[in-house]
Amino acid sequence: MSPPANTANDRVAQLASHLSSVGSSLKDKICIVTGAGSLLGIGRATVYALAKRGPKAIYVTDLYDTNLGDLAQEIRKLGIDCIPKAVDAGSETAIKELVNDAMAAYGRLDVFFANAGVATGSRLHDEDEKSFMFMMRVNALSAFLGIKYASLAMKETGKGGKEKSGGSIICTASVAGIRSGAGSPEYSASKAAVINLCQTGASQLAGTDIRVNAICPGLIETGMTKTTFDFARERGSTHKIGQLNPTKRYGIAAEIAAVVAFVASEEASYVNGQALAVDGGLSSSHPIVPGKFH
Repeated sequence: MSPPANTANDRVAQLASHLSSVGSSLKDKICIVTGAGSLLGIGRATVYALAKRGPKAIYVTDLYDTNLGDLAQEIRKLGIDCIPKAVDAGSETAIKELVNDAMAAYGRLDVFFANAGVATGSRLHDEDEKSFMFMMRVNALSAFLGIKYASLAMKETGKGGKEKSGGSIICTASVAGIRSGAGSPEYSASKAAVINLCQTGASQLAGTDIRVNAICPGLIETGMTKTTFDFARERGSTHKIGQLNPTKRYGIAAEIAAVVAFVASEEASYVNGQALAVDGGLSSSHPIVPGKFH
């Protein structure tokens, strides 16, 4: 990242230079994406969004390698190395090995998108210790491991053309982690943990130029929410999904992916320690009676 501009003219020139490189804003960068297996998922959409910005390589991972091979082939057609791997994002050994593989092959790591996650629609008294800890392992522990091992790699310099410490770590949280009402208790708790891990990580990595941010999607059509959308389509009520937010519609994975790719790049060089809600405005207001105050 360039030092702050000293004059207005310097700032204008710096900004013009920055904007001219947006199309290749991840040039020579090495990226890792977890939870990229779902055909409708945010992870897969993000791989395409990152690829548009011209990185050198993207590791695409999920618990199983289903759909990863085809994804890798498509990304390679763009002239980008794409490495599919079956990885348990909640395993310390697996994440450490994944990061080490990237460092051994390319000598650097620049972007880590900790996207792996699961969800349920259960209620408080339907859950138990086992279901709660499973959710925390997949959603929160995976984010912790990503932040821990990605940041260690991002500090390393002198290889792969990397001259100084730096990188961007993004974790998928949820509006359910911001306040109640958007998910089951254990899911909401796990996503609140993800948000705090990102904030704490950003603070503890101060001075390293490693940014850590959480993305908080609202109601998005993905493989995880497919049952809800399929049910609505059967009833002809799809148009009602998302009507509680100001945008009056649900979102799609590509809309989340665009924000992740932005945060991953140097275009977002001053965005750090944030929980970015991408929810059509759902989390902007307390519940209201439609028409009462508008």
